[in-house]
Amino acid sequence: MRAVAYTHAGLSPDDARSLVDIDLDTPTPGPRDLRVAVKAVAVNPVDAKVRRSAATESPRVLGFDAVGVVDAVGSEVTLFQPGDEVYYAGAIDRAGSNAEYQLVDERIVGRKPSSLDDASAAALPLTAITAWELLFDRLRIAEGTGEGQTLLVIGAAGGVGSILVQLARQLTRLTVVGTASRPETQDWVYALGAHHVIDHSQPLSEGLARLGIAHVEHVASLTHTDQHYAQIIEALAPQGQLGLIDDPGQLDVMALKRKCASLHWEFMFARPLHQTADMQQQHALLNRVAGLIDAGVLRTTLGENLGRINAANLRRAHALIESQKAKGKIVLEGW
Repeated sequence: MRAVAYTHAGLSPDDARSLVDIDLDTPTPGPRDLRVAVKAVAVNPVDAKVRRSAATESPRVLGFDAVGVVDAVGSEVTLFQPGDEVYYAGAIDRAGSNAEYQLVDERIVGRKPSSLDDASAAALPLTAITAWELLFDRLRIAEGTGEGQTLLVIGAAGGVGSILVQLARQLTRLTVVGTASRPETQDWVYALGAHHVIDHSQPLSEGLARLGIAHVEHVASLTHTDQHYAQIIEALAPQGQLGLIDDPGQLDVMALKRKCASLHWEFMFARPLHQTADMQQQHALLNRVAGLIDAGVLRTTLGENLGRINAANLRRAHALIESQKAKGKIVLEGW
């Protein structure tokens, strides 16, 4: 089968050796596995991060978002059957979706939203799982609650922010304030449903003050947390909550003590990586998101379709991710 892999970590996406086209044997499903014929994929910051930093002794196939059709199933599979259209984000410790066929545990797979084409659906799984778990599992904000409270989403125009803003606006009563620094990304965040948008290149407290907001009860910091950390602490209300998904390095967690604030990490790969007892919650939430998409409550966060799945186009996608100027999700479709 055709696939795209990297063989040497640390190469720039401008280097043709950073991602290469290869041929691999078609994999055989394990007991709980689906073998999926991949139709479309999306590219995430984690793809670029792994390619830059994770050494590999053999070609490694990346890709953490996919849409496809179930081609074969393992002996213990109960949730799907061959021919089903599915979408999923996969697992960080298994071969990725940048291949014609991929194995994925059925417990982290959802039915593809029937109202979306393959490319539009591929934009959703990883960011939808991350945003859902961050909002409802880590920050423990219950659906239908949050009246009188504010959620500040830092980096709201990116992939996770683009679905988190929608979930918070549609499923809670929180006031949603997103951050974006360019006119086009600010317009994007407003279109997704944010009540307000402020510029994260300026002091956050000043932007909030112009809205008449002295403090926020919840912060979802999705990018550059280390740059904004002092401002986040200043903006956070006493007994507030800070949720993170990026890797900010050394943080002074004691700075949270004076406000009795809590820190929450979200890592959507934790459930499949550790085979947790509640791993199948990702199957359930992906099906819930599909239902919300099909009902018109949520919309795809597709930003740009770069064409066929091949090494050249994936290098373009990685370069765009690393430029930190992407709006929404970057998708590739077909072989």
